[in-house]
Amino acid sequence: MNGLLSKHVFLLLAKATSFSVRFFISEMRGNRRRDSYDFTYLLEKCRAINSLREVHAQIITGGYGHNPFLGAKLMNMYIEFPNSTMEDARKVFDHLPERDVFTWNVIIQGYATCGPLDEVLNCVSEMWAAGVTANEYTYTFVMKACGALEDVTSGELIHGQAVKCGLESNLFVGNSLVAFYGKCQEIQSSRKAFQEIPQKDIVSWNSMISSYVDNALSNEALVLLHAMLRDSITCAPDKATLVSIIPACAQASAIREGLWVHSYIIKSNITLDAALGSGLILMYANCGRIDAARKIFDQISTKNIVVWNAMIKSYGTHGHANEALKTFTELQWTGMQPDGLIFLCVLSACSHAGLVAEGRQLFKQMEEYGVEKSGEHYACMVDLFSRAALIEEAIEFVKTMPIQAGKDAYGAILGACRIHGNMELAEKVAEKLFVLDSENAGRYMILAKMYEDAGRCEDAARVRKLLREKKIRKPVGYSAIEVDYVLHRFGVEDESHPFKDLIFDTLRKLQMVMEGEWAAVDQLVAAS
Repeated sequence: MNGLLSKHVFLLLAKATSFSVRFFISEMRGNRRRDSYDFTYLLEKCRAINSLREVHAQIITGGYGHNPFLGAKLMNMYIEFPNSTMEDARKVFDHLPERDVFTWNVIIQGYATCGPLDEVLNCVSEMWAAGVTANEYTYTFVMKACGALEDVTSGELIHGQAVKCGLESNLFVGNSLVAFYGKCQEIQSSRKAFQEIPQKDIVSWNSMISSYVDNALSNEALVLLHAMLRDSITCAPDKATLVSIIPACAQASAIREGLWVHSYIIKSNITLDAALGSGLILMYANCGRIDAARKIFDQISTKNIVVWNAMIKSYGTHGHANEALKTFTELQWTGMQPDGLIFLCVLSACSHAGLVAEGRQLFKQMEEYGVEKSGEHYACMVDLFSRAALIEEAIEFVKTMPIQAGKDAYGAILGACRIHGNMELAEKVAEKLFVLDSENAGRYMILAKMYEDAGRCEDAARVRKLLREKKIRKPVGYSAIEVDYVLHRFGVEDESHPFKDLIFDTLRKLQMVMEGEWAAVDQLVAAS
């Protein structure tokens, strides 16, 4: 190589060989003056942060430090490097004398992705103060930050600005509004933003489905899925749709939709990865198909910690504590590091199965793995002792806890007091719960029923009166039954079902049959 080699020939040769960035720069020093094209090529070849900083220095010494195009490219490169901070990107931004909307969008997107999120709002305020008009991409990045912060007030102000600019019907802005309001639990506003998008794309549908699922509105998510399928000519479900809807199938125990999702994955030759697999495991488990959940687990070639957690949780939910422990052992054999959620699931399984020794051992293993013990882990141990009638040990455990016992720990003790009839302790624990969990009607009802069982009707009435005065309502219970892959729910004195007349007529007939059977039993007993 020598200085006579033309710049473009050198670029082609560098592209075809494995020259390092440093060697490339040294060779270019003998050439004629470099331009932005050269530096753009160099930036694209950077694979390490040191190389990027070296090219950055060359850009500055070459007199291109104020070039807006190179500045935006540099910021993007700094932002995209793993574990990078916004410090380097911000320095580039601050040294640019002129900043157009594209440059502002790069720095705003960087803060929205890498944080701190508060800087997103600061940047957009500075942008408006500088007289730069935001475009649809600006609002998308800002709404993303507001959603992550769950900052409803700021988000609504930004929404208002978008309306003033006539961008409320823009596809990108509309999709970001759907996601923002969903994350802020403003589901009606999310739905309104969704309906106002004139030409919905797959992101629109996925965002609305995710908003419903995140707000525990699984039935609404499933209804929306059916609406999407009717519009499948323009929007066919993709992997993101499936990942979003599977939790709704699990929440609603909707086996029909779950089977459809599973079939769609197979027919579409979509790889059953950890995201889809873990969702299907929980869906089948919630529908009572634990064997199917295990088959899905075995089919996933690359299992991450989320997949293992889903399988262990499924076993624990169905009372298969031994299988949960066995699966936990299999996880340890892989060499994978169990996390706090894994330990919580397996401890819960031990608690419900009365496996005290195993629970103690697991709790100790958390220290060996360096897993931090949270309030939920301590509460699970209290529940383990309480269910095993080791109330004194549970109380002693609470006293020695390094953190303040919370509502879950005291709730476990209160439940044990009712099972074992320990009224004195129940009253003390209930007093704490009425402060820690004052809006939970179940805490009051347990104490009231204990008073009634003990014949202390006045005390029971006092607790119930306290419930009324605080206007605390007990969640309405319901039963559910699956018929032909359709889940039917029934509340107390519920007459909302479309087949209510047929159902009540059948119940009356069953009652008559039962009365006849009992009459026959009475006659048989009298004759014997």
